[in-house]
Amino acid sequence: MGRGRAKAKQTKVARDLKYRTHETDFGALARELHGEEGAPDSDDAEADDSDEWSDYAGPRRD
Repeated sequence: MGRGRAKAKQTKVARDLKYRTHETDFGALARELHGEEGAPDSDDAEADDSDEWSDYAGPRRD
């Protein structure tokens, strides 16, 4: 027992999701999924990370 309150809340949330009208900006969604022009390349970000940690690396032994 005791499931009545939880079930009522789930029902309320489900109705909200079903009947609420959403204003979706599909243009912004497409830009986010495809990447924006002028955004930094992931290669540059990875290079910065490796430079930060290169100070901690010991001498290379070849």
